[in-house]
Amino acid sequence: QVQLVESGGGLVQEGGSLRVSCLASGSKLATAAMGWYRQAPGKERELVATISSRGSTDYADSVKGRFTISKDNAKNTVYLQMDSLKSDDTAVYSCCAAAVATLLTRPPYWGQGTRVTVSS
Repeated sequence: QVQLVESGGGLVQEGGSLRVSCLASGSKLATAAMGWYRQAPGKERELVATISSRGSTDYADSVKGRFTISKDNAKNTVYLQMDSLKSDDTAVYSCCAAAVATLLTRPPYWGQGTRVTVSS
């Protein structure tokens, strides 16, 4: 059984930085590719960043150059480093996982989400 548990959300001022983490347990094959979605109040869910089993990364245009996704395979943990945060980044950030990166558009596994609030 795959479980994803996020941590690290919180309140940060505009221009600041925050790192969220997601620990995956269960099948390593099923969680070989991981990513982060976010959903702000009144907005659609957005795929923010993904990382493949080989370490290839992809980002939404809205966060390119400010966010960095990384994965510690030994710990089966994925991180999202968020820098130069803006108030528009305020959202619930949810970790997701799949066997391959192409499935992250409809991931079978989800975390419970962690709230990030950026104050202006």
